[in-house]
Amino acid sequence: MLILTAFFLFCAVFNKNSQMLLNINSENPEGRKIATAVEKLKSGGVIIYPTDTIYGLGCDIFNKKAVEKICQLRKIKPEKANLSFICNDLSHLSEYAAQIDNSIFKLLKKTLPGPYTFILKSSNLVPKLFKNNKKTIGIRIPDNNIARALVEGLGRPILSISLKNDGQEDDYLVDPIDIYDSYKKLVDLVIDGGIGSYNPSTVVDCTSGEPDVIREGAGDIYQYI
Repeated sequence: MLILTAFFLFCAVFNKNSQMLLNINSENPEGRKIATAVEKLKSGGVIIYPTDTIYGLGCDIFNKKAVEKICQLRKIKPEKANLSFICNDLSHLSEYAAQIDNSIFKLLKKTLPGPYTFILKSSNLVPKLFKNNKKTIGIRIPDNNIARALVEGLGRPILSISLKNDGQEDDYLVDPIDIYDSYKKLVDLVIDGGIGSYNPSTVVDCTSGEPDVIREGAGDIYQYI
């Protein structure tokens, strides 16, 4: 009886831990697994998910406690952090960005989905926690089916903040197994979407009406401007 009880306890612990590491097909994300991750987001959970560049910490942008938890994990202050979020497509992006010039919209259309973060003027739909003195926001539409499926399932954007090695400014965690080992006690779910990249997104400030590259990354923006 004791052996049987111990076996069931082991199975319960194993199943709980295995659910925290969720392998999702990056080309054709399984709907049931996406739904599991979306439920975590809806309940205020913090997840780690793949993008078309590096892995990121994510949550529902409208859940203040979850956003604050991510900032604590990254040891940054919400009011000073350059937080950005992921949208599903251009129509979704346009809900959260205000006053997009025609030339900038054409640039977005050419480059997205892709490895770019565009800094745009924020609309009234952007939560106060994300708004800075300049009233701007960083927005991504990654070329990653898992990330966009999560946003589509949630029905609103998710936070996008790089997953870095502790204390290492330009050193990113790329192996989902290593990520899980490091964060399994700190987040609610780690999604395994394959090995990530060490190269972050290219950041382009579009708030002046002319694109201004403030960080060169995985995306070659110069071929479009």
